[in-house]
Amino acid sequence: MKKPSFSDLAYRNKKKVTRKQRFLEKMDEMLPWELLLEPILKKYPKSGKGRRPIPAKVMLRIHLMQQWYGLSDPAMEESLYDIESMRRFAGVSMQRIPDETTLCKFRHFLVKHKISEELLRLTKQHLSAHGLIVTRGKIVDPRVRSTRGKRAKMGRRQG
Repeated sequence: MKKPSFSDLAYRNKKKVTRKQRFLEKMDEMLPWELLLEPILKKYPKSGKGRRPIPAKVMLRIHLMQQWYGLSDPAMEESLYDIESMRRFAGVSMQRIPDETTLCKFRHFLVKHKISEELLRLTKQHLSAHGLIVTRGKIVDPRVRSTRGKRAKMGRRQG
């Protein structure tokens, strides 16, 4: 058995279970992962010479989170670094988080092999059979924007 990391211990001892964590735990329990993986595994690259591909199950889980939260590839990569519950749901450690290019290639792989729509259909169908519906959420980053133009105009009016 693997020795728990400091982040594992901190995660276990946290006081509050977030909505995001509850949602991801529910999806983890509810979705038929083997059924969803079937169409992917037929075409997914096997390990061979060179770098080992990230497991299809990990990529599928990340892809679904992107759909649920409306995240771009760069935003998903950053979320995996920032949000422990997302890393746990995906099944990745900090050392093995796929970069945005890998996420983009996986999405293109799903589209190329006409798997993307099937995954969303199967997911929606399975959840609906259990009386559930998933609506898209958002994780929004605040932005800092320059207001120089406004300041300059305001200064001219006052002076």
